[in-house]
Amino acid sequence: MSRLFAIPPWLEVRRRLLPLITGLVLCGVAYGCIVSAGLGLDPWDVLHQGISDRTGIPIGTVSVLVSFVVILGWIPLRQRLGLGTVLNAILIGLTMDVVLLVLPEPGSGSTLQRWGLLVAGLVIAGPGIGMYIGARLGPGPRDGIMTGLAERGPSIRVVRTGIELTALAAGWALGGTIGIGTLLFALSVGPNVQFWLARLDLGFPPGFEPVVHPDGHHADDPPPDVEPDFTISGS
Repeated sequence: MSRLFAIPPWLEVRRRLLPLITGLVLCGVAYGCIVSAGLGLDPWDVLHQGISDRTGIPIGTVSVLVSFVVILGWIPLRQRLGLGTVLNAILIGLTMDVVLLVLPEPGSGSTLQRWGLLVAGLVIAGPGIGMYIGARLGPGPRDGIMTGLAERGPSIRVVRTGIELTALAAGWALGGTIGIGTLLFALSVGPNVQFWLARLDLGFPPGFEPVVHPDGHHADDPPPDVEPDFTISGS
């Protein structure tokens, strides 16, 4: 492994690549449905939508660009990129743009249609994120920032909350959509992902198992008093 990249042997990559790509595409479909519903987005897509509205760049393309800007922040934090990190940055946003070409303009459908899209997006996000995380080929761009900062003092809960609120506030200031969908995403994504991750997790590749500290928690896991974060794992 290099200092910048952490990629397991090819046989492990090949076994995990299809679930990884499938999960990322499902995430793109899910987020595209939520955007089309126009009832409120998750915090990072509120930011992406705000930038998109101001620049005219499609929201999925904005997601890709923001992801790579975030990845640059990994360098001073000495976080290593996985194959999943790079594919996450690219595939989710590109899939969103394709899906939004065939779905109604955000907020333009009937009430029933919009709620159907929101519910579909919330449901699909669970297996999508579960398959992506379960492939264990690297964290998402925003996860690396979260864990990198948490390693330097603040708890994961504090860092996570700060990052999410910053993205949400910046997106709202730029005109991104906050609504009932934002709340429902926050309430549902954790249990939804946890259900699917328990069934889709392929485990760590050989040689990539997290180090266990004397207190019993893993180096790559949140501290024992902090619940895992599923709100940005698929972004």
